[in-house]
Amino acid sequence: MSQPPKPRGLGRGLSALLGDDDVAAAVAPVAPTPSPTTAPSRPAAARTPITLPIAQLRPGKYQPRTTFDGLDVLIDSVKQFGLLQPILVRPIRDEPEAYEIIAGERRWRAAQKAQLHDVPVVLRSLDDLEALQLGLVENLQRADLSPIDEAAGLRRLISDFNQTQEEVARTVGKSRPYVANTLRLLDLPEEVQELIREDRLTAGHGRALLGFPDPAAMAEQTIKEKLSVRDLEKLAAGEKARTRPVLKTKGKRPELSGEKTGDTRALEKRIEEALGLKASLTIEGGEKTMLTLEINDYDQLDSVVEKLTRR
Repeated sequence: MSQPPKPRGLGRGLSALLGDDDVAAAVAPVAPTPSPTTAPSRPAAARTPITLPIAQLRPGKYQPRTTFDGLDVLIDSVKQFGLLQPILVRPIRDEPEAYEIIAGERRWRAAQKAQLHDVPVVLRSLDDLEALQLGLVENLQRADLSPIDEAAGLRRLISDFNQTQEEVARTVGKSRPYVANTLRLLDLPEEVQELIREDRLTAGHGRALLGFPDPAAMAEQTIKEKLSVRDLEKLAAGEKARTRPVLKTKGKRPELSGEKTGDTRALEKRIEEALGLKASLTIEGGEKTMLTLEINDYDQLDSVVEKLTRR
């Protein structure tokens, strides 16, 4: 496969790749158009919506979404008002009268259930990288995309198109820490990933479960006992403390658990004032010290990374 072109950022969504005029055509409601007597064998790429038979559309091979539940409301809407937003498609090279869906597969599936014969589409010539980028961004802009499906889509950008995490972050309009933390979910056992897909666990639960030797067993306990993410983080910290080796102090007396000197507390205060975060210093033995920062969200994480790496 030839080297893919340099990716274009999609931080603003579809408009960053298609252009504002094309996005206006792709998302604005359109009036129904009469279906043609004979479907065109290969219409030219269209900046405005055209109508194609629904049978000529195919699911996208780079579709990040793996489940299409909860279509009932959309189906009812399509039955009543028709398909108001066009589906973005590209030609399929080996099928002269077929088109691959890039964005709008949920609408296509709902239109099938509503027994529509024709649907409005925007036809574009896109390469594989652009198809994956657009499919991922379109789904990220919807709140119901599974974090696992999102992580798998991000990984495909890295593995299939040799993008770095920084490039992926620019592509989807997220921070690099967000991308890195989302990708970590794919390190979970498959059964735990499925629990996240089913919304029985959150992405925050998943990341916290990575701190346990047996994430699958801990996941079942989490569901059974209705543990919060904070509960899991505390349990993981306790697990880590129990398994941490005892260090020799070379004759120096370390601070006991919960016992801190005035100097240690003063240092914590200086760090908190500099970073704007709750900080804790723990003497582990000798001069070895562990600094813990309490970070509540990715915005805070971005802020502290910027402060620590500023030159």
